[in-house]
Amino acid sequence: MSSVQQSVAKELKQLKQAVAFALDEAKRRGASDAEVSISKQTGISVSTRQCEVETLEFNRDGALGIAVYKGQQKGNASTSDLSKEAICRTVQAAVDISEVTSADPATGLAPKEMMATQIPDLDLFYPTELDADRFIEMASACERHALTHQGIRASDGASVNSHYGVRVYGNTHGFVEGFPTSRHSLSCVLIAGESQHMQRDYAYSVAVDFADLRDVQAIADEAAHKTLARLNSRKINTCHVPVIFDKDVAGGLLGHFAMAISGGNLYRRSSFLLDTLGDDLFPKWFSIHEDPWVKKGLGSSPFDNEGVQTRARDIIHQGQLQTYLLTSYAARKMALQPTGHAGGIHNWLVSDSALTQRDLLKQMGTGLLVTELMGQGVNIVTGDYSRGAAGFWVENGEIAYPVHEITIAGQLKDIYQNIVAIGNDRDANHAISVGSILVDSMKIAGS
Repeated sequence: MSSVQQSVAKELKQLKQAVAFALDEAKRRGASDAEVSISKQTGISVSTRQCEVETLEFNRDGALGIAVYKGQQKGNASTSDLSKEAICRTVQAAVDISEVTSADPATGLAPKEMMATQIPDLDLFYPTELDADRFIEMASACERHALTHQGIRASDGASVNSHYGVRVYGNTHGFVEGFPTSRHSLSCVLIAGESQHMQRDYAYSVAVDFADLRDVQAIADEAAHKTLARLNSRKINTCHVPVIFDKDVAGGLLGHFAMAISGGNLYRRSSFLLDTLGDDLFPKWFSIHEDPWVKKGLGSSPFDNEGVQTRARDIIHQGQLQTYLLTSYAARKMALQPTGHAGGIHNWLVSDSALTQRDLLKQMGTGLLVTELMGQGVNIVTGDYSRGAAGFWVENGEIAYPVHEITIAGQLKDIYQNIVAIGNDRDANHAISVGSILVDSMKIAGS
């Protein structure tokens, strides 16, 4: 065990003790229930521009947050000082607040019987030495290699980030658990072209284990290829055509779906997917399987932010919605059970059609390949979708030329129903594992 691992193991023990102390104090001060979360993180962020250091930041921070319940009244308070005296003051502040808040029948801890009883080691902790010189050299080397590509005019920066930490959650059900995690990333942004015809693009890699990051040259080469491919972009006429969402943006399309089936939007009746449990929302061949226990998974966790045991489940099976994503509060509001999604989704594996992106292009024939999306034109209440985009016009199954200054629009329900195929070119940088998505038809607003 390395010195960092030993230090974090000791810190995990200390944080569990701090959580247990805070919970005991809450009960002693009259709370009927309480829950406490602590997170501490250590890391470094380095960025370079034109091979010179632009920023160098070390951080070590953390905080304790406590929610105190007096029946159906709730009070919250937090502190970054983890001394016993500060914890006592914070607990008392939460108690005081709970006494003046209105009662809410949906408030409270998640059910005791749903607390995690299995805490498997999910291989989420791979700290690396936080060596500033090493990370500066990595970022600079990425830029240097990228600038060797003919046509690349400048670098808009490269960055390396490495962080590790620990989070602990506990409540008065007797649950106090935690685990360490790490996250590392490498990215590079490049500029090509001249004057009014400059283009910009990027590449990046994210991993739990530093050793799993793509190497510097691969990131530089991808960023250069993507940037150069965008030169001489054109506008296109307004039309209705098939659209392929490249793997780099396809996850976002399903991210809107995750928002629409999340309890917070559902119980507020601010989702276009209200009352759709059991409905056919996607084609029959389409599925989304969630597995929170993937080793080294970017969305892996043995329990959610309320201590609820996470478990593998189908979100979509044969096109049909199998579950909403519910915290305990949302579940009570909807007279359902929590699903272990306090804090977000866990490793979605989306079915694919065993096709490469090139196969999808040939299947599409003529249409648009979207590689970048801009703006926030998504209305989760209505499902209306309208976003600025850039990418490539495709003719006869081949990329013809790059396009820009266009808008793609549709209705999310229709977009999901009209997915024709999904590529096997999965993006490894997100908790939603999905390849390029081919949609039968969308409106393209151009010139």
